[in-house]
Amino acid sequence: MLYRLARPLLFQLDPERSHHGALRFLDVACRFGLSGAIAGAKVHSPRRVMGLEFPNPVGLAAGLDKNGEHIDSLAALGFGFIEVGTVTPRPQPGNPAPRLFRIPGARAIVNRMGFNNDGVERLLDNVARARYRGILGINIGKNFDTPIERAAEDYLYCLRKVYAAASYIAVNISSPNTAKLRQLQQSDQLDRLLGTLTEESRKLAVRHGRTVPLAIKIAPDLNAEEIGQMAASFVRHGVNAVIATNTTLSRDGVEGLENSGQAGGMSGAPLKIRSTAVLCELARSLAGRIPIIGVGGIFSAADAREKLNAGASLVQLYSGLIYEGPGLARRIAAELTVSLKSLNPL
Repeated sequence: MLYRLARPLLFQLDPERSHHGALRFLDVACRFGLSGAIAGAKVHSPRRVMGLEFPNPVGLAAGLDKNGEHIDSLAALGFGFIEVGTVTPRPQPGNPAPRLFRIPGARAIVNRMGFNNDGVERLLDNVARARYRGILGINIGKNFDTPIERAAEDYLYCLRKVYAAASYIAVNISSPNTAKLRQLQQSDQLDRLLGTLTEESRKLAVRHGRTVPLAIKIAPDLNAEEIGQMAASFVRHGVNAVIATNTTLSRDGVEGLENSGQAGGMSGAPLKIRSTAVLCELARSLAGRIPIIGVGGIFSAADAREKLNAGASLVQLYSGLIYEGPGLARRIAAELTVSLKSLNPL
């Protein structure tokens, strides 16, 4: 209720400034023990995925906290897991501002941030300072000026760097805001990249004495044939999870609205149909062999249930938080728990 009163004021600000201001507010609330008053009590509804025990199935998607600066305050909002990044080997400013745009009439967001981040070393410093000891995913990518032919070098560098600090590692090959990045989803390039990363991951597991699962984040702008080929590659290389999906280049559902013509990837409510369709096709192709994390257009427990019913084991939020407020994760987790109990009474 309080957020709905504050949202019109926040939406008067530049979206990127509003984003940073909201995170600073959450940091202060966390410092003074007020996160529970904002988001409510944490929900315990455990499930085991990728060999990890998740306190509840509702996670934070990558992109909200690119540098891992706000892990404690975001975890206090009731998420079952947190994913930070995307992080690259070297710091980079991302694309020129303005680069983040709201489409309130459709509850959508367009961004062309371009992997703006302070580099993997800074992220690891921030992770080390955090008190959070829950499930932490670290999302890795390549620097904008690394040729696509050498992308694997950047992913390998980040994989080695973050391995000891991560609960799982997400490989972002699907952002539309880094030139040619989505080429890595093509059959031959995907096979080469996955072969390189999974081989290195096995070596790191031996070196560190523990296995850190590898998840691949894919685009929503894929057809059934492409999804099937990618699924076969994921199974062949022993990928531990797939995150479906990233933002879309489509503008279905926002035609003619202000900011709908801005370049970049679109997230939010209009993405739900497209991302869930990809999830369904992916689940059909994988046939239960690899778990899926569903992302895209989740604004309610009903939206989350739709992803789970389509084949997801976990879900992640981002744009829903912007429109529905910081209590969304706890509300969804609580409603999902009630639903599961009603379906499976003691």
